[in-house]
Amino acid sequence: MKRFFIITGMLLLLALVCVGVVGFNLFRDSAIKQFFATMKPPAATVSTVVVKPSSWTPGVEAIGTVNAVRGVDLTVETAGIVKDILFHANQKVAADAVLLQLDDAVEKADLVAQKAQAASDQAALTRALELQRRGVGTDATLDAARAAADASAAQVNKLQAVLDQKQLSAPFTGTVGIPKIDIGQYLAPGNSVVTIQDLDTMRIDFTVPEQQLPLLKIGQTVRIGGSLQDMPFAGAIRGIDPKIDPASRLVSIRGEVANPEGKLTPGQFVQIRVELPEESNVISVPQTAVTSSLYGDYVFVVEPAKPAASGAAAPAKPEDPKAGAEKPAGDAAKQADAAKPASDTAKPADNAKPADKTTADAAKPADGEQKPALVLSQVFVKLGRRNNGMVEIADGLKSGDEVVTAGQNRLFNGMSVAVDNTIDPSKSANKQVQQ
Repeated sequence: MKRFFIITGMLLLLALVCVGVVGFNLFRDSAIKQFFATMKPPAATVSTVVVKPSSWTPGVEAIGTVNAVRGVDLTVETAGIVKDILFHANQKVAADAVLLQLDDAVEKADLVAQKAQAASDQAALTRALELQRRGVGTDATLDAARAAADASAAQVNKLQAVLDQKQLSAPFTGTVGIPKIDIGQYLAPGNSVVTIQDLDTMRIDFTVPEQQLPLLKIGQTVRIGGSLQDMPFAGAIRGIDPKIDPASRLVSIRGEVANPEGKLTPGQFVQIRVELPEESNVISVPQTAVTSSLYGDYVFVVEPAKPAASGAAAPAKPEDPKAGAEKPAGDAAKQADAAKPASDTAKPADNAKPADKTTADAAKPADGEQKPALVLSQVFVKLGRRNNGMVEIADGLKSGDEVVTAGQNRLFNGMSVAVDNTIDPSKSANKQVQQ
């Protein structure tokens, strides 16, 4: 019998242990589930900008190519052996300066012989005129002498022109490039010798869609640079093609810009912006604030939390400060207080006891640095023109809206956020909005 009671007691003890373990696990799972069910996600940190009407300088943007207002590849007109090269690379030469000399020994000899023949024919003409004056010469003799003299003079001019073709001269003042020939090289007509470019004034050729043609006119300011954010050169439109290309539906435009320092190079690829009249009271935001989706373009607007949302959490407020006041050293109370959102822990200070007023007042400055509870509102917008990192909002926003400019990753409508503008990746764009 005694042995039976011992076995029975051990079984009861084992059953109690099992029930205790199961009960503890159920209690733990229930506590964890309740904790995560009531825990609010931490507020996401974002950067924002306040929408304000600003001045806007619209423009027509394009891509173009730089060319010298005067530039040509020089070639020789006649065949010959290169005798002398009278220039070096990147030399600035004057108009009519001799750049190249071909071997002209044969042409010089022919010219000397022809000049002698021309002198003889001119002397014969003089004698024929004298005989005609005396009345002993015939008209036929005089006409033959005059024709021979004219032919000899014309032949002299021809040989002189051939001799001049043995020289290559600069057609205008400009900068020559790298020589493409060497001394002693045989050149045929049409062989390229060197390029010469007038770099003082450059022309910019670009095209725009036919829809933008009514916005352009002769004399409008043209900004030129390597990118839309850096356009140090300014010029003007000098020509607009009156014909639209039927294949591409583009219109050719030509502008001119001064290049006194020679920073623009012929053939260079540049960004072009034709400035249009300035507009005022335009709503615009940084392009980083706009997110595109299949449903349209939208932005996140930061708004204060609605009173209903804060009222739902009000019943739990009195319990939190009491638990923290009665058990300041309890680990469980500390963990519970640390797990609650900052907005919930800050509000119970209003319900604190008079004895805890000093403690609550001491905590207010730290909490005062944070803004009231803020939530996101997803707003679909209609975009307009773009300029220098900004985009015009044609519809969807109004002045005074606070728009998220950075940190949109994993944001959703109604999410709690905290604003931190100490590091703003769109700082340059914000400055323009605040002007």
